[in-house]
This record gives sequence, C-alpha cells and structure tokens, in this order.
Amino acid sequence: MNGRDLQRRRVTLALGAGLLGPWLAPAGAAAARAAKCVPSVTWADTLRHELDAMAAQLTQTLKPWPVPARVFTPEQHGWKPATDLLATAPIQQAIEACAAAGGGTVRLATGDYLSGTIVLRSGVMLEVAAGARLLASTTLRDYPEHIARRPTVQDSNMGMNQSLIFAEGCERIGISGKGLIDGRGTKENFPGEETVGSTPGRPFIIRVIDCKQVVIKDIHLKDSPCWMQNYLNCDDLLIDGIHVENQVNHNNDGLDIDSCRRVIVRNSFINAQDDAMCFKGAGQRTAEHILIENCQFYSTCNALKFGTDSQGDFRNVLVRNVVLGGPAADMRAISRRKADGGISWEIVDGGTLERVLVHDARIVRAESPLFLRLGDRGRVRPEQKRPGPGVLRYIVYDRISGDDNGMRGSFFTGVPNAHIEHVLLRDVDLIMTAATEPAVAPADVPEAPAEYPDPHMFSKVMPAYGLWARHTKHLTLQRVRFRSTGKDARPEVLADVCRQ
Repeated sequence: MNGRDLQRRRVTLALGAGLLGPWLAPAGAAAARAAKCVPSVTWADTLRHELDAMAAQLTQTLKPWPVPARVFTPEQHGWKPATDLLATAPIQQAIEACAAAGGGTVRLATGDYLSGTIVLRSGVMLEVAAGARLLASTTLRDYPEHIARRPTVQDSNMGMNQSLIFAEGCERIGISGKGLIDGRGTKENFPGEETVGSTPGRPFIIRVIDCKQVVIKDIHLKDSPCWMQNYLNCDDLLIDGIHVENQVNHNNDGLDIDSCRRVIVRNSFINAQDDAMCFKGAGQRTAEHILIENCQFYSTCNALKFGTDSQGDFRNVLVRNVVLGGPAADMRAISRRKADGGISWEIVDGGTLERVLVHDARIVRAESPLFLRLGDRGRVRPEQKRPGPGVLRYIVYDRISGDDNGMRGSFFTGVPNAHIEHVLLRDVDLIMTAATEPAVAPADVPEAPAEYPDPHMFSKVMPAYGLWARHTKHLTLQRVRFRSTGKDARPEVLADVCRQ
C-alpha cells in the first residue's frame, strides 16, 4: 500500500519502533496483519477527559485578582507630558506609592512615556490606557541589570538580566490597558547577532520571576530588542487578549513561559520573528496545569513550541482552538513567510514532557507542521551534572488541519538510546507543497543527539512528504492523511508498520 492508497482508504495504522523502511504492506493480507497491531489508545481518551476537567477548573478559578480602586500616576510625581525626558523615575515613584498604600493601579493615561527599567511591586497593576504609549529607551545604560536571586540556566547560559519591566517575588501584579508598549528594538537601536546563547545589549520588554497571581490583559506589545516577555517559575498566570508584534530584530520571541504552574493564555494574537508561543523548563521545576485557547500564533521560526531549554518537567497541557504557522502576506515579517515548525515539542536537556494534547488546530505556512525531537544536548548550569536524555511521551494531536505548508514534511525522531513513546494523531488533514528537489535518504539522516533542535536541522526535504518517524514507540494514526499539492516521489508516511 503506497502513501496515496493510504490517503484514499484512510486506514488506521499503528507504527512501532525500529529502523525506518519503506511502506511494504499491500492491500489485503498485509494490511490486515497491520490492523491487528493497532494498540489501545484508551489512554488518549482518558487524557482528554482529565485535561478537559483541568481546563474547566482553571477557567472557573483562575481569575484576575481584584485591583483596589486607588489610582496613581507619574504626573502626581512630577512627570510632565510632551517632554523628551525619561519618565522612569516618576513611574517608579508612582509604583512605590501604590504598593505602600496597599495596591491599586498605576496609570499611564495619555501620550508618550519614555522609560528605562521599571520594577513592579506586589499589589500593583500597571495600566497603559488607550491613547498612551510606554516607549522603551534606546540607551542601554537605562536598563540596569537585575540578577535573579535564584539563578537558572537563563542566567548562566543566556545572560538575560536586562528588561524594560521587571518583577521578582511579587504577588498580585499585572500589566493591562488598551495602550501600547513599544520596545523600539530595531537592529539599529539594539544591534547584535542571532544566537542560541546570550544576547548582550538587547533587553527584554517584560521579565517576571517567582511571582504569583500575574495578570497580563488586553495590552499591545511591539518591537522588543530580544524576547518580548518571559515568565519564569510563576503560579497563577493569566494572559488574556494581548496583541504582540515582534518582527524587528533577532531572537524576537513572542511569549516565553518557563516552569510556571496554573496558566491560561487565551484570546491572544502573536506574530514573532522567533518562537511565537514557547514553553521552557529552565526553572527546573514541574510546569503543569496549562490551558492555551482561542489564539493565533505566527512565527518565522516555531509557532508553538516546547524547548529548547528542557531541564524541568512539563505535563498536563491542553491547547485548543488555535491557528498557527507562518505570517500571512499582510503581516509584518523580516525574513521568510513560512514557519520552520508549526507545533514543535523538543526535549533535549533531560526533563520530561508528557500528557500534552492539541485539538482543533489549524496549521498554515509551516515547513514542518508537526515536529517531535527527543535529543541529548544536556545543557544545565555549570555546577550541575549533565543529565542523560529525557522523556517525551503521551502526546496527542486531534482534529488538526491546514494548508499552504512547505515541502519538508513532519517528522518525529528520538535517539537510539531514548525513544519517543505513545503518540496519537487522530483526524489530521494537512496539505503539503510537493518537493522540488530530492529528499534525503532515511539512512543519511544523522542522529545528531546534541545538536540544537529545530525542524530545519537535517534537510530541506525529509524522507516522507507527510510524516517520517524513527526511534518512536506506539505511534498511532487514526483517520490521518497528508496531501501533496502535486506529484511527489516520496511516500506519504514512512516508518515500520507493526506486524503480527
């Protein structure tokens, strides 16, 4: 049975672990033998039930904290509008007064507020009102370093110590309003090289560490010099209705959530040069109970991602009703239009990623709509022992559709001593571009266990136009098809079929 026969017949198959080989099963007896190998996927139905219950509980209990009616403004502390002077000190003084009074709103009411680093305090909601703009200073000395009290890999390996808005160890904080926070982070203002390490001289816009009851609501965020926002080791994080445009510099992530618990991200739009919606485990504690819903994520790198820093565990995640992929023609983009990866789950630094379900997702303009990578990079803090390979298991893709995707193809790969386990694709229909150049042969795809993981890591054209898999156990396909826009010599799916 070749890939196109499978497309027509929509046969349910279970794919086992082992070396890859061509599809050898013709219709008839061999297909019947393959059908007998289909394992139970009741675990996936149980997971869906449990994650739906988790989502209902989060929706019911994770609400914005009640903000006291008190309002404080920079104008009360000497700020005068229509000036080129920094508003950093008056904004900070308003924050301190608000916190001292027991909390409330610090409001930037109208016009432009030029600022360097401001530090949030417990009980403070920073509001950038409609018609107001918080403008980041383009002078690097206006961003004093804030070294986290509890260091993580982000500090030792990435040097992420400067930001426009910083908070650490706070409770009940937030950023809201219909106004704009503009990082003015162009390459001219903040030059630097694209990197997978430190980003000296390019501050973040928001960095929030070890905080509880964090609300980010309705705000527009634009043009960071580096990552737009990073939330690390936070509990009860609610992000609702934000609009992010981060297509101006290298390493322009849209939203990075690291080792956080009890999280909702909903009703939000992100267009980012680097990863749009990205989860990390550098905080080295379990991240869990996370709901992502009703969002649009666009990126020229990975639209929805876990990694690369995966030192901690990550489980119980539900993503639903999302559109993701590369920027459309009418969106800002400083490089290509297609995303490198649509949904990219990557474990390369130890840690466990498990019990993750994505359903009702549309993937467009992605070179590899689905990407799973279990590797062995082992990046930790210098004083820590290098871990072995981690765990990547119990992953579900359910009701996934999309078109205008690239020609690389989706692929899942572990390494010889660490296999991906228990993956279900159900009701998947993805349209791929036909290959215009030869595909890499399966035997020529290197293991590269320590290489930085990205879907482009091996080849522009992978061995199958739909899905290629190796070092993967208990991979189940139910009502799955990948369609090509034209003639493609590759098979639709390439992996050993479990036979009995």
